[in-house]
Amino acid sequence: MSSKHGQLTNVAQERALLVQVVIGRAGRDLAKDSLEELERLADTAGAVVVGTLSQNRHSPVPKTFIGEGKLDEIKLACAQARANLVIFDNDLSPMQVNNLDVALGVKVIDRTEVILQIFARRARSAEAQIQVELAQLEYLVGRLPLSEKQARFTGGIGMKGPGESPLRLRNEPMRRRIRDLKDKLESIQDRRERTRVRRPWAAVSLVGYTNAGKSTLLNSLSGTDAYVDDRLFATLDTKSRLVHVPDGRDILLTDTVGFIRHLPHGLIASFRSTLEEVAQADLLIHVADAGHPYVSEHCDVVFDTLTNIGADTVPALLVFNKCDTPAARERVPGLLARYPGAMAVSALQHEGLTELKQKMAEMIDGKGKDEL
Repeated sequence: MSSKHGQLTNVAQERALLVQVVIGRAGRDLAKDSLEELERLADTAGAVVVGTLSQNRHSPVPKTFIGEGKLDEIKLACAQARANLVIFDNDLSPMQVNNLDVALGVKVIDRTEVILQIFARRARSAEAQIQVELAQLEYLVGRLPLSEKQARFTGGIGMKGPGESPLRLRNEPMRRRIRDLKDKLESIQDRRERTRVRRPWAAVSLVGYTNAGKSTLLNSLSGTDAYVDDRLFATLDTKSRLVHVPDGRDILLTDTVGFIRHLPHGLIASFRSTLEEVAQADLLIHVADAGHPYVSEHCDVVFDTLTNIGADTVPALLVFNKCDTPAARERVPGLLARYPGAMAVSALQHEGLTELKQKMAEMIDGKGKDEL
């Protein structure tokens, strides 16, 4: 794959076996959707998925998360599929990762590490790179092997960015780097706050589940060509464009990083300076993929994340996107009934965008250029 526009470049593409442990009474369909999403994450990170395995358990096994029988099954599946990477659709403790590394003889990572890797590869701006490095270092601090026998495998997913540094690094040098990165982000945040005070436009932020079509909507509303890709987390660096609304005002529309279920807490914390832009907006446009079978669950993830970053009190408009697809046309009537006040659009086909601009203008509380 080409590295143009943030696409991943594979030096030695890994062959990944995906493993999911369904704990308790989690819904089978939702678990299946989560595993399919993990497959897309693995693809975005540059791995070839060669198989999947699932197990239902009342509770995880403390040492290895999975039972011995399933461990043998994974080992056999890795040998048969020539997999050199196992990705869990669960959060694993450092001890569990090390025990699984040793037991299976291949590198083992979890969902969080895959997401961190994708962020590391896609970060382009200086601020995004600082935020990703901070998240990775805070994740790695508690996961350095205690002995040379537990050394992680070299190269591949989970090793980009600070993960490529020699594992001889120990906690104190990493903690010093973490403090330096936090200081840099604080300086960036201060500069952003000064810019925010001076800006002459009302600010609207696009938020939503990853791959809901936020970047396409930004392009369609502003008449520009920000990068769009049908992959998870295609947009990592925030992009802002001016949009002219029917009452004669211009507004500043900003595309933000997409949310996802089980978004690592470290990423939310590290991206707080960027996400504060969302919390300080005059209006949020919550973009959801109307054709996705779990669009309501995706909306719930976004609602929860907005609460987590202190943006749940910002006025928001729920917009169901991709309404030109057959699946969406079927679901839209029910979605609009379930979410009163929501709108249906197709950013790709420019359907409903005039009405959306009108609604945005109505919801912005008197921050037009004539009043600022």
